[in-house]
Amino acid sequence: MKLRLLMLGKTRRPELRATFDDYVKRIARTCPVEVSEVRDGEAAIKKLDADRAATALLLDAGGKPQDSEALARWLAEQRDRGTREIIFICGDADGFPDSLRQRVAQKLSLSPMTYSHELARVMLAEQLYRALAILSGSPYPK
Repeated sequence: MKLRLLMLGKTRRPELRATFDDYVKRIARTCPVEVSEVRDGEAAIKKLDADRAATALLLDAGGKPQDSEALARWLAEQRDRGTREIIFICGDADGFPDSLRQRVAQKLSLSPMTYSHELARVMLAEQLYRALAILSGSPYPK
């Protein structure tokens, strides 16, 4: 199973970019991962339309909240069902355009609190790494 992180805009703060890149490298040791940065929602929709078979989730404060264990179980279920690719979509400072919200039915909340888009990306990468560590029995999540 491949994970794709589709980001609207760029991560400009170097310290957050470094932390994000570190978690992406850790994820890559366990499963294939790809990061794409696009300029806006329309470019994101084009990327999604190129691979309609992938499961897509929008990171949204109004989405379904999950703890780390639940995210790990969900990833395991997707893997066991034969899902080939999961795309996590992170917005920019302006959030998501309505066209993208309508295109992606599944929404995931990292927290009921609001975070900057750059910090949310780091949190997503860390949670994905944590979920994979839980599934592999690694001591990291303890």
